[in-house]
Amino acid sequence: MAAAGVRALGAKGPGWLRRGPWAPLFAGFCNRGPAEAERPEPGPRPTSSRQRDGIRSIVLSNPKKRNALSLAMLKSLQKDILHEAESQDLKVIVISAEGPVFSSGHDLKELTDEQGPDYHAEVFRTCSEVMMMIQNHPVPVIAMVNGLATAAGCQLVASCDIAVASDKSSFATPGVNIGLFCSTPGVALGRAVPRKVALEMLFTGEAMSAQEALLHGLLSRVVPEEQLEEETMRIARKVASLSRPVVSLGKAAFYRQLAQDLRTAYHLASQTMVDNLGLPDGQEGIKAFLQKRKPIWSHRVASSEDPGP
Repeated sequence: MAAAGVRALGAKGPGWLRRGPWAPLFAGFCNRGPAEAERPEPGPRPTSSRQRDGIRSIVLSNPKKRNALSLAMLKSLQKDILHEAESQDLKVIVISAEGPVFSSGHDLKELTDEQGPDYHAEVFRTCSEVMMMIQNHPVPVIAMVNGLATAAGCQLVASCDIAVASDKSSFATPGVNIGLFCSTPGVALGRAVPRKVALEMLFTGEAMSAQEALLHGLLSRVVPEEQLEEETMRIARKVASLSRPVVSLGKAAFYRQLAQDLRTAYHLASQTMVDNLGLPDGQEGIKAFLQKRKPIWSHRVASSEDPGP
């Protein structure tokens, strides 16, 4: 049987990433020229990453600069997200930050005339790539926010699949106050909260509390600061306990159908359900339910008898 789990989304070719709808995006990230792909980064990396039990924890680690999304920070974050993205050992990613500021957005020192338009274009292009990579990544990405997230930092939160924040957190797109409208953060923000809420944030630059952000859909949950890590990891562990191919197929289909009209969305989703049933874990889950036992996930994309492409 062919690898049914990817047919609905028009996927072809070997390899998990190449089979998914994220293939063109990841191909672009992974096939850069030498100068662009591996530009040396002076000093320590501005992010850190570790993985355990299927959960990759990525930490923005430059609190002295309020975890600004400098070009070096963006490239480091990009590298951590992409690292072994095809590995079946990776089930979920959690992005957090050191210090009282989750991220203050772009490093304004990189946006002066001294850098020039080509450098500015690279900053915003790289930032956009990172945000799109999160949505198109085969595993869910969770933001764990404890503090202020502004401008591109707010954009990062809005781009994640799930966002959990402490009750002390706040969110803003204040660029208009310094003469730089938050146009790129508005892309993610406008897809996470109602239009009028997004425009009020963009036009005024005023901050939104964690409870307001939860009310309007920017956040999934708000908890006391002392419970933030526990609650975030509870969600991450739950996701990590499930079948990676099933979750990946479902995530890709969810985002793809959002952009379609109702009829097309149901057509895509219906075919995805059929393809999901063709996954080994799709059948294992149903059999386990009927047999009143816990499923044993294989995390395989195709059945063992599939000869492959």
